[in-house]
Amino acid sequence: MTNNDFWKMIEQSKEHSEEQVEWITNELVKKTTDEIIEFELVFRHKLEQLYTSSLWGAAFVIMGGCSDDCFDYFRGWLIAQGEEVFNKVLGHPESLAKYIPEYYLEEELAPQLEEILSVASDAYTFQKTEEFEYNDDIYTEFLNALETRGYEFKSEDIEFDWEEDDLEKRYPILWERFGENPLL
Repeated sequence: MTNNDFWKMIEQSKEHSEEQVEWITNELVKKTTDEIIEFELVFRHKLEQLYTSSLWGAAFVIMGGCSDDCFDYFRGWLIAQGEEVFNKVLGHPESLAKYIPEYYLEEELAPQLEEILSVASDAYTFQKTEEFEYNDDIYTEFLNALETRGYEFKSEDIEFDWEEDDLEKRYPILWERFGENPLL
């Protein structure tokens, strides 16, 4: 699966709003095992691109704090917004202010999408077992397939270039919108 194929699938999935993750999973189930692995490789590359101190700081302002897991779910949500948003936010994290809908505050939603992190492994599991239920052996097989394709599992370390007290000045647009009223 090419980068373009990946983004086409994400764009198509946006038409299914609340069922976006389910749609992606069901589409991946129809693909070959190699294509599922390729999707996961592209997805993991996108997650790694978004693993920056600057973006983490922006997420911290938006949600009033941001743990490791929260940042993973946030990056998943960001990828689910599509290529255009991904690229703009990657280059300028404060542009997030225009991509988070107003109704998120009203409905107490956060820009997080945990479920998208497992769409490829869920599809892979279904192809092997005809069930979506997690299977430790199949998941290990999935991870081994990623390694075989050249993916290196490495610990992600990040050195923050900000302190919590600096966020208001560093992200004035985000701070104005979320600083006193974060989403979480």
